[in-house]
Amino acid sequence: MRRHAIPTLFTRYAVAWIYLLSVSTAEVVYAALPERAEAALLAWASTNVHNLQHDPVGSLIASAFFPSESAIWWPGLIALALFGANKVLGNWRTAAVSVAGHLIGTLVSEGILAYRVTHGALPATARYILDVGPSYVVVAAITVAILYGGWLARVAAVADLALLTFVGDIFGGLSGLQVAAVGHVTAIAVGAAAGGLAGWQRRHAQDAPGQAAADQAAADRDAADGSRAADQVAQPRPPA
Repeated sequence: MRRHAIPTLFTRYAVAWIYLLSVSTAEVVYAALPERAEAALLAWASTNVHNLQHDPVGSLIASAFFPSESAIWWPGLIALALFGANKVLGNWRTAAVSVAGHLIGTLVSEGILAYRVTHGALPATARYILDVGPSYVVVAAITVAILYGGWLARVAAVADLALLTFVGDIFGGLSGLQVAAVGHVTAIAVGAAAGGLAGWQRRHAQDAPGQAAADQAAADRDAADGSRAADQVAQPRPPA
């Protein structure tokens, strides 16, 4: 029994494990680089307006794996959010909601920044800001766990959100439409909407085989009842 426990634990939470290990590996690689190489890596990975115009795919992928600060805390923050969401949604749905939170959070926040630069509300240098990190993925997963998870997932997610809010200040500057704050609010909205839809779809998919089996059993009973009734009709009546 124990021999199968570890593989089952990994496969059941594959998305959470893969993302956790990927970010941890990226942090180790980043820490091993010289200072100039670190700066160059983050500049390439940043999902700022300039990079989204010239290398959108590369920056959108890379930015989700390289925290700009507090790197030592991110594996724990990821674990508190992703494992709860993974239990609620399963693997591919968790991946889809997480990617959607990161993608839409980035595009909305940077789109607002681009609009403000174009209309003179911000200087042109704002097109080159540093915008990296796994936080949009994490807050989308936190939202799923809080809204749709069990009590343990909710407790972990609430603790996660509290740390990010009061220590990480992820909503700081929201009134001024700061990129990170807008992105986090957007990712939370995506997590709520897409997580609800994905959770409903998963429950529907799980219920379908059971409902089909129940329908088949009812059909079999109806057929058996019809057969018995036909046999009774076909039997000859006893002479009067």
